[in-house]
Amino acid sequence: MNTPLPASVARAAIATAIAALLAAPAHAAAEFRLPEFDTVTLPNGLTVYLMERHDVPLISVRAVVKAGAVNDGAQPGLSNLTGDALLLGTAAHNKASIDQAFDYRGARLAGGAGTEASTVQANFAKADTAALLPLFAEIVQQPNFDDAELAKLRARKVNGIKQAKEAPRNVVQTYYRAMLFGDSPYGIPASGTISSMAALKQGDVQGYYQRYYRPDNAAIIVVGDFQKTAMRQQIESLFGAWKASGPAPAAQDNGKVQASKARVLLVNKPDAIETTFLIGGAGIARNDPDYVQLQVVNTVLGGRFTSWLNDELRVNSGLTYGANSQFATLAQTGTFAISSFTALPKTEAALALAHKTYQRLWDKGIDAATLASAKAYVKGQFPPRYETSEQLASLLGDMYANRVDRAQIDNFTRDVDSLTPEKAKALVDKHFPRKQLQTVLVGKAEAIRDIAKTYGDVSEIEISADGFR
Repeated sequence: MNTPLPASVARAAIATAIAALLAAPAHAAAEFRLPEFDTVTLPNGLTVYLMERHDVPLISVRAVVKAGAVNDGAQPGLSNLTGDALLLGTAAHNKASIDQAFDYRGARLAGGAGTEASTVQANFAKADTAALLPLFAEIVQQPNFDDAELAKLRARKVNGIKQAKEAPRNVVQTYYRAMLFGDSPYGIPASGTISSMAALKQGDVQGYYQRYYRPDNAAIIVVGDFQKTAMRQQIESLFGAWKASGPAPAAQDNGKVQASKARVLLVNKPDAIETTFLIGGAGIARNDPDYVQLQVVNTVLGGRFTSWLNDELRVNSGLTYGANSQFATLAQTGTFAISSFTALPKTEAALALAHKTYQRLWDKGIDAATLASAKAYVKGQFPPRYETSEQLASLLGDMYANRVDRAQIDNFTRDVDSLTPEKAKALVDKHFPRKQLQTVLVGKAEAIRDIAKTYGDVSEIEISADGFR
């Protein structure tokens, strides 16, 4: 029979073990480099990425089209509806047979559209390639946009927009983007509005598909357990006859952040018992040379649980259940925002503390110890994001849509390690918006209207109103 150790002895043993762990030399995170892959351009202009990975017998395939909400024009939500409607059936297979083909094999199929790109993706076992890859190609190239299925999908999306506005945290970013970019393409809500989505017809979807879903505006990405020569032949066979009609989509300027003066968008939700807020301004593009090092700096401010913002607004003051900050990147530019929420009576205190904490970037800067901790955190978080074939396919799609060179990925460890407190200060001065801050408040306007006025010129909108500005 084992005799339990006295509590004092147990505590001493635990303390000794912890001290030993803290004293042990830290091992540097393994340097991450993007696995090798081939890039091929077919005669019809289609870009093809092929990355072999033989660790597991799985394949991830992804079609990425450079078209999204920025191409919706006067019909917000059109790209969103089109992206999802690709899965409603083809000329040869209805939705039920497609769903059955993938479900029966335990495979996954998904589609959708974002701000600047639309995606169809599938993940399946290597043994199912012969059955599912041709069906995937058919979905991308021969959708039939069945009118009855489209009507059901459109109705679900309209209801989804209505429901999203019941939870401000679901829509605050959409209000923020609309406020910052105004009438420019980046200001178009990807989800559309209730009225714009409800008005979309089968012909609108068909027209959008014909304009933007074309081989010279798309990439096919295959990552997984295959031989590149054989897979290239398969892709050429399945996609080589895909033809574009009409001129290629012209390049366009999707807009810049409008922040010539401090502004507040107050979104009135009369029954709100909380205030949800974003504070910030212009950010960076996804391919910005400072992208990696800014992730480290932002980790200190609001990129992890032990960040300044979360410590001050959640841990130390109890004003909120969480606070963070983020650079939301786009292909041509981006936004930066501090985000949080608080009980209605605590709105004034939470906003003031968020501003005060943000100002620490300039008043005190980031010391060497804090920076070292953030660097270790970022290096530990980065490689696990790109372990699976699906994650790597997503990364390659992101690189294609946002014109990101592989050097940004391969030099990740170097860029993190070379960041110094002095360089961090320069990045703060260069990229973090300090003046003319833009603020979105979603809450009970009657109770927070006067508070809003202290942070800039106020414009007001009802959350029940159609649209986001």
